[in-house]
Amino acid sequence: MVSKKQNNKRRKFNKKWAIISLITLILLAGISYWYRKELSVVGFNAVLKKEVKTTLDKSYKPVGKENKIPILEVSEPFSLLLLGIDQRKEEPSRSDSIIYSVIRPKDGKILLLSIPRDSYTNIIGRDVTSKINSAYAHGGAKMSIDTVENLLKNKVNYYAVVNFNGLKDIVDAIGGVKLPITEAFLNNEGLRVEANKPMYYGPDALSYVRYRGDSDYKRTERQRIFISSLMDKVLEFKNISKIPELIDLAGSNFATNMDSEFILNLAENVYLKDSPPTFENYMIQGNGKMRGNTWYYDIDPKDLEYVQDLISSWLSNSNDEELLHPKNIN
Repeated sequence: MVSKKQNNKRRKFNKKWAIISLITLILLAGISYWYRKELSVVGFNAVLKKEVKTTLDKSYKPVGKENKIPILEVSEPFSLLLLGIDQRKEEPSRSDSIIYSVIRPKDGKILLLSIPRDSYTNIIGRDVTSKINSAYAHGGAKMSIDTVENLLKNKVNYYAVVNFNGLKDIVDAIGGVKLPITEAFLNNEGLRVEANKPMYYGPDALSYVRYRGDSDYKRTERQRIFISSLMDKVLEFKNISKIPELIDLAGSNFATNMDSEFILNLAENVYLKDSPPTFENYMIQGNGKMRGNTWYYDIDPKDLEYVQDLISSWLSNSNDEELLHPKNIN
């Protein structure tokens, strides 16, 4: 039979271990919170990585007849040509959005350089001078890359083509995006988009990106703002588990020559940083001009030289304080 003294000792012992267990749980919870990114990456690698890699492999499309291009070091600066299209079914489509981006993983910096779609330039592979957005319609990603490289005098390491029609479901899946819409407007189909909503979902976000009712400068600025807002939302802790779903939604609306291993390593590198990447933006300057019955955008030669130097600076291994930064456009 257990004595009263033994019972008291047992109660003290149990109480002591209950307190220790509680403290341990609190510590574990704290560690899990502060290292939630590292833990989520471990979970992602254990459970989701294989599924995501398989899906990404389906979106891999080499340029022309190229073999698989060498995988760059994730820490090295690289360029990515973003092409936004409005393609329906198999019909040819011009690139409605052309953004030359430079990603600097080590610094957590991204340069988004908009090239107006009506820019008058040599179309490489056709031996004509026309609007730059016609390159995609006539020669797909390869002609677009060759034309942009010729214009900017800098290498395009990778490309990614996104069909705008596939954006709506992605935006809805991540719970919408924040957009600085301060005045209501009618979209290209005449439907009203309200101002000052806390969050904008698929149709409104697409209207924001595609709206053509003001200047080309404003339109390309909206595209860059949308990309930044979308990335911020995808990188939220609660959305990481949705990555396979998001890639599935992109499906046939996304194509790239980026290797899946490189994309996954880059995503992990970006996600584990203490803060999301910072964006710097610029649009090539010029003026509209009529040629015959067609309106073109004539690029300012001096500004083009400036942009070429800006890109070269960002693609170098310079320190942050040595980088050229986009000048303000008034």
